[in-house]
Formats: sequence, structure tokens, C-alpha cells
Amino acid sequence: MKYVFGVDVGGTTVKMGYFDLEGNLIDKWEIPTRTEDNGKNILSDIAKSITAKMNEKSIDKAEVAGVGIGVPGPVTDDGTVLVAVNLGWGRCNPNDELGKLLDMPVKTANDANVAALGEMWKGGGTGYKDMVAVTLGTGVGGGVIIGGKVISGSNGAGGEIGHIHLEDNETEECGCKGHGCLEQYASATGIVRIANKKLAASDKASVLRDGEVTAKAVWDAVKAKDELAIEVAGVYGEYLGKGLAAVAAVANPEIFVIGGGVSKAGTVVIEYMQPYFEKYAFPGTKNAKFVLAKLGNDAGIYGAAKLVLA
Repeated sequence: MKYVFGVDVGGTTVKMGYFDLEGNLIDKWEIPTRTEDNGKNILSDIAKSITAKMNEKSIDKAEVAGVGIGVPGPVTDDGTVLVAVNLGWGRCNPNDELGKLLDMPVKTANDANVAALGEMWKGGGTGYKDMVAVTLGTGVGGGVIIGGKVISGSNGAGGEIGHIHLEDNETEECGCKGHGCLEQYASATGIVRIANKKLAASDKASVLRDGEVTAKAVWDAVKAKDELAIEVAGVYGEYLGKGLAAVAAVANPEIFVIGGGVSKAGTVVIEYMQPYFEKYAFPGTKNAKFVLAKLGNDAGIYGAAKLVLA
């Protein structure tokens, strides 16, 4: 029997799993991400952990098709990571370095793109070859897949949909040092910003005045028919719909798969965004479907494994 390993490197933990070639997850585990000393131990820790798992499960090296790895930073087609700030990495190539440590094939890609690939393979996008995965979390990430292939761009920065410029009059700075990015409105922190501004500008009664304003609190209030929260959701939905309409005009996906922490609110997020998407989308792209992601935190290991098999 043949196996493939998937590795998702995060700033706190490294998630790992191994699969059969049909994409069935056999086992998964994680180890701490040791970011000290510019992350010099991360790849060797991964190699040791995979080797230990192979020994534990009596897997011979000849039975492993390879190892896929997703990392938080731009990655070129040859596996070169240009920078991964959260890991302390500068320019490096895990294809070569981890490949030598394990003596087996390794393929590396950006973590958001890898998660998109996982959702296409075994998640919300199963059965589609042209899709965009949107991650609505602390920031806004994306992965664009056309014809079943991840579009990473000339230096690995393809799919950075969170940094589409939407608002000329924004005074606050985005994490990318720009102003008016989609991420500033459509992320979890973005919806809190919108809510706090609405609360400050209005005397309208709202359950949001009763405690800490969080993305979850806003969506819970929307579901409870809180009038001010519904106004917040409308503003949020317009920004997200407008941003995804811009993405659709370039990528023309069959389907958008919506994931990340904000998506845990459920289809209500799509319900407030989709009318604005349809308002702003180019006619030939309006029929795109919207679904919620299915794989959660496992999307990265699924997609990393698929890298090897793609």
C-alpha cells in the first residue's frame, strides 16, 4: 500500500497527517512549532516526527509517495519560500532541505493555497476544478484554483484577496501597510471595527452594547434579529460581496468555498454577502455558487498531501 504525508506549518503548531492515495486520512497529530533561532529546527522536527510515525506504523520508505508541506508565506513553483515571517524564515527551499532529511520527494506551497486544494479534493469544493477558497479569520486569505491547479503567481503571492483595495477614504492601516483592503472589513476584526463604529454613531438599542463585541457576538445578534447588528451585517456583506465580485471577474470560478473562523456563523454570512456579489459581479460570473468549507483545521494537511498527487 502507498501513503502520502501532509504537513501544515503554523506559527504555533505543525499539523501532520498521512493518507492513502485515495485521500482517506489514516492518522493525524501535531507538534509545537519551534520558531526560536529563526525557525532553524522546524524542518528537522518535522522530519523526526514523520520518521517516528513511519517506525510506529511500520511504514517503509518505499511505500511513501512523498510529503507535501504548506507554509505561511509566498512560495514559488520550485518550492522556494521567499519569506515566512511567522516562522522566522528568510529565503529557503523545504523541497530540498526536508527532502534531504527524509530522502523522499517533498512539495511545498503557500498554506492558504494548500488549504484551498484540500477543500477542492475532499471538502466543500469536491467535484469542481475552478474554485476560490476564501478564509475569513483574523485576516482574509484566499486560494485560487483553475483547472484543478493552484494559481500561485510569479512569486507566490497569487490569491492574496484580502488585500484587494476597496476603500479610498480609509485612515487606519492594514497589516500589509496599505489602506482600505478587503481584510480591514471582511475579517473577524473587520466586522468588529464596523460594529464599533455603528455603535458609536447611533443611540439605537442593541444587545451588542451589553458585552464584548466580537465577530461571533455580531452574528449571534443578527440571528436574533437585532436591528443594529443587521445593519452591521449589511455593511460587512457589501464589502465582502464587492471584493469577491472583483475576484470573480479575474478567476471566473464555478464555486467559492468560504472557511475560517467567521464561517462558523454558518450560511448567514453568505446570505448577507451574496446579494452584493450579484449586484457588483460581471454578468458572466454571477452564477458562481457559494458553500461553506467542510474540512476545518484539517484542510491544510489534506491539501498538502494532494500537492504530492496533483
